[in-house]
Amino acid sequence: MKVSIFGGAGPAPGSPAYQEAFELGRLLANAGHTVLTGGYIGTMEAASRGAAESGGHVIGVTCDEIEQWRGVRANAWVREEWHKQTLIERLTALVQECDAAIALSGGPGTLVEVALTWNLMIIESLPAKPLILVGDRWKQVLDQFFAEFNTYMPANQRDLVAFVPDVNAAVARLRP
Repeated sequence: MKVSIFGGAGPAPGSPAYQEAFELGRLLANAGHTVLTGGYIGTMEAASRGAAESGGHVIGVTCDEIEQWRGVRANAWVREEWHKQTLIERLTALVQECDAAIALSGGPGTLVEVALTWNLMIIESLPAKPLILVGDRWKQVLDQFFAEFNTYMPANQRDLVAFVPDVNAAVARLRP
């Protein structure tokens, strides 16, 4: 499977969030999956590094707009770069070209990736695929969202999102 990993650019090497993403990349590579990331720093770098150092294939989906804004290039562990012009094209590739998506902690960009994947599955523009959110914070946030806006989301739409406590459980959910 090609598995997109969503997560923030903030985690630095040695931080718990960086280590979590590194471990996720390692576990996915060891299970034979290809890792797709946004290709840059933080969670993207950590997951790419974990996968590459475990012999896995890493695809980094990069774009001109991020590079101009942040002044970065693809991280050293990207083995195949899919370079796009715009952020929208980059998001589209990360969401549409994966067989599953796993979200770690992050900011607005991570939220957009999760929401876009989820909404495209709701409207059946994308076939249903695993959308796995790691950690208690995702569950807390979306439980509050479900409680406040429950009339807008029937159970079948909520069921498109899976919550797991850690990266081991996330990878286990990918097993047939």
